[in-house]
Formats: sequence, structure tokens, C-alpha cells
Amino acid sequence: PPPIRKQENPVNRTSINRRESLSLLGGALALPAAAWAQTGWKPTQNINYVIGVAAGGSVDLYARGIKSGLENLKLVNGQTVVADNKPGAAGLLALQQLQRAPGNAHVLGTFHTGSIAGQVTGILKADMREYVPVAMLVEETTLVAVRADSPLKTAKDLVDALRRDPTSLKIAVAPLRGLNTHLAIVKPLQQAGVDVGKLTIAPFRSSGESMTALLGGHVDVVSATGPTVVPQVQAGKVRILASAAPVRGTGPLAQVPTWREQGVAADYVSYNGVLLPAGVDAEQIRFWEDALRKVAASPEWIALVEKSGNKPMFKGYVDSHRYLQSELASTQQLVGSLGAAAK
Repeated sequence: PPPIRKQENPVNRTSINRRESLSLLGGALALPAAAWAQTGWKPTQNINYVIGVAAGGSVDLYARGIKSGLENLKLVNGQTVVADNKPGAAGLLALQQLQRAPGNAHVLGTFHTGSIAGQVTGILKADMREYVPVAMLVEETTLVAVRADSPLKTAKDLVDALRRDPTSLKIAVAPLRGLNTHLAIVKPLQQAGVDVGKLTIAPFRSSGESMTALLGGHVDVVSATGPTVVPQVQAGKVRILASAAPVRGTGPLAQVPTWREQGVAADYVSYNGVLLPAGVDAEQIRFWEDALRKVAASPEWIALVEKSGNKPMFKGYVDSHRYLQSELASTQQLVGSLGAAAK
């Protein structure tokens, strides 16, 4: 799979571009280490890391963790990584920053399952295949949480209440309907027999704002990822009803039952990583893949991810492209089964 360049008809030329790009990348990867050190690309100016969400959620947390890792491990040739939050239009404003920098590997963006979901549901007016996902570093599960004083104690309690009256509970998601935190709760609820088309969904700009609304009594339920939920659980303010992971997590999520454990056969896993603009070359891809692999292996990064209840991992350029293609297909299937409830 290639970095897809802007063109009038990208669909017809995708396979050609991919073959050409993969051939170039394969040649670059085959270079001996000494030759690579002499010929490889390195940053020559500060890095602009465009974060496509508001501060306070998991995407922002991990992007800033990656920024710190790149700088602290001295992986960017003495340059500074500038974190630049550009929330809005379901991530489109951030992607436009990358679109205006074709071939410029001094610009990074956030790559997340939520963007793929947004493309499929039509919330995000962009095609993620026009960008270059260079690495994935986190496997995330989405959690369903309520206040500690809520009468809802289990996922069954939630399902029973919504079967009786789908409008009875206000459910917070972020940043918009039709993205990953929304799909991750409507998928199991539909599987459990809830009329998900009638749910009262309240979108917030970030999961941090969703949690504030929950704690303030403005919503009844939150669907969000670990970094937002776990600290409030540890403070005794929130209870987790279910995890959308296929198996139980570790650390702070070891005691949290999955939907499957509670009789609902549905999972939803998200991935979080880094994008490059279209038009980057094999040397630039190789540089960022190697740098991000080192961040992913660092004790500081692993501790950050595990503290939030998620799973540290690493997949490079080729695997990230394969994931993008497969997730587009599987999300199209999911959205088709959910119908209007997914938008």
C-alpha cells in the first residue's frame, strides 16, 4: 500500500500507486544499516504534530505521549515536536493541515479508528486512504460508565432499562455521533435487543467534556475510552458497566467484565497512531516508522498506556495500511446493520 497522492481519479489508480510505493519502500527497507545512516531522511526543522481533537480525551493524551517520547528519546534530530490541537468537523480541520503539506514529513497527524468510522458514516468529509498511516501504537477498548451513585450496577441493568424505554437515559459520546465511541455502545445494545434508533445520544467536543457532564448529572451514561474513565473510577466517582474488548483487560480494567461475559456477543476495538501527509517517500516513512517503534518500546510509553487500561503495541506502515482497508470494510458492514442509528 502506498502513500496515495492527490489526483483526479484516485480510485482507478490506487493499485498502481500501491505497487510502485511498496516497491520503493521494500528497496529502502533492504538497505544495510550503514548505508541507511548515510542516505536516510531526517528532520531539519520543527515537527508540527496536528491533533484532530480537543484536549482532554484519549487521542490527545496519546499524541502528547508520542510527542514526549520522540523528544525525550532524542529521535527527531534535535528538533522540537509542536503539539497543535485542531478540533472541528470530526477531524477534517486537522486533516486539511496535512492536505496542505503534501510530501512534507515535518507534519504529523493523528490516526484513529474514529476517523475511519467518521468517513463511513459521512460525518468526516474526507477519505482516509488519501493519507499515510505510518504506525499504530495503542489498542483501545471503549467503556460504558455511570456515576457511582447510579442505580445501574451491570450491563444487564442498562439493557433492561433501555429495552423498557430507549429514551429514558441520556448517553454521552464524543466528539460526534457516528464515530467510534458512539458505534461502540450502539453495537452491543442493538445485539442485546435495544431499539438503538430511539436512543438519546448527547455528543460532546471531547470525552473529557462527556465525563464532566456525567459527574455533573447532565447525562446518565458515558461511552469513552480508558484514559477518560479510569481516573474517575479510581477516585470513586464512576462505575464501569462493561468493556467492548473481546477479553478482559489488565491493570485497572482487570476487574471490568466485557459485554460478552455479560451475555452480549459484541466487541469494538479502536487503534491509535500516527499519519503522514500524502506524497511522502520511502525514506521519510522509514524514518518515522523506526522512531515510533522506539517510542512504543519505551518504558515511559508502556506505563502511560497501561495506566489508562489500554494495550501498548506496535504496527508499522504496511500493517497500518492493511488495517485501514479492513476497518473501512468492517465498519461499512456495521453501519449498514445499524442503519440510521449509526449517524
